[in-house]
Amino acid sequence: MQINPRYFIPFLLATLTTVLFVSFQLTEGAKLDSSTIRNGLIDFAIVFVVAFLLLNFFVFRPLSKTYSFLLNSRNKKSAQSATAISVNEIENLNNEVFAWADERKAEIEQLQKLETYRKEFLGNVSHELKTPIFNIQGYVLTLLDGGLEDPKINKDYLQRADKSVERMIRIVEDLESITQLETGELEIDCDNFDLAALTKDIFESNEMRATQRGITLSFRDLDPKPIMVYADRFRIRQVLTNLIVNSIKYGKPDGETKVKFSDSGEKIIVEVSDNGIGIGKEHLPRLFERFYRVDKSRSRDQGGTGLGLAIVKHILEAHGQNISVMSTPNVGSVFSFSLKKAMEQSRD
Repeated sequence: MQINPRYFIPFLLATLTTVLFVSFQLTEGAKLDSSTIRNGLIDFAIVFVVAFLLLNFFVFRPLSKTYSFLLNSRNKKSAQSATAISVNEIENLNNEVFAWADERKAEIEQLQKLETYRKEFLGNVSHELKTPIFNIQGYVLTLLDGGLEDPKINKDYLQRADKSVERMIRIVEDLESITQLETGELEIDCDNFDLAALTKDIFESNEMRATQRGITLSFRDLDPKPIMVYADRFRIRQVLTNLIVNSIKYGKPDGETKVKFSDSGEKIIVEVSDNGIGIGKEHLPRLFERFYRVDKSRSRDQGGTGLGLAIVKHILEAHGQNISVMSTPNVGSVFSFSLKKAMEQSRD
């Protein structure tokens, strides 16, 4: 049971005062009779009322106000603190929601791009394979309809069908190479070799093709010294062959294709440039995608698979290198990539 000091203290004072008063009367010779008890009770009541009023007015009331003020102040601070915490939590939650929404938006956009790429890829694959298949079908039907007995066309049509079969095989092999490079299944067998000598060999292999279009193949430096690099010779041959053949295909008649080597410290920078028809800037970001063609009709007439530059990109990435291109329509193009120097040169 909790004792209220507002009443207990006046009661205690009144009781002590009454006891003292009665004791004093008894010591003075008064008797403990009804009159003495009545006077004691009157004194008790008077002292109790006076003490109660004085204590409440001068002590308990100011203390109560002070306590209420302090309590209200604490409550306000707690409320303000709780409000601040609530605002911060709401702001943090709001930021998290917006961040989550941005991430989901980016993922959706990426998925949409991949879906678009997938559709384009499937459409391009079907188109690339459909062309030689229809050609083969046409040649075979012609031969079955009597052309096989005609010596003027039977051998010619069989040779054309064979070329279409070879084109299909090249497409399948190129797709297989890209898949192996992307998945890491195709290992890169690096060794030291002379890049300048390899380029000369590629020039000689494509000299007849270049001569037919009146295009000159040469080095930027007339007689380059041996350029030793550390890479997969067979794969880098694919890279250079693709870039040089493309420059011949899309070069201007009586134009030129040049290869330049630059020493940049630990790497050799290779540039394959021409003064051909060039490439519009809108095509450059997608130039190394599978089957992407700047001029579709002309590219297919040239007999390419549409996978050459994609293979070039993946081969160089497998070497830990990148390829870049700068091109201006009707001025020419420059393809640049880097290779590591031969191990002996790197230690010097």
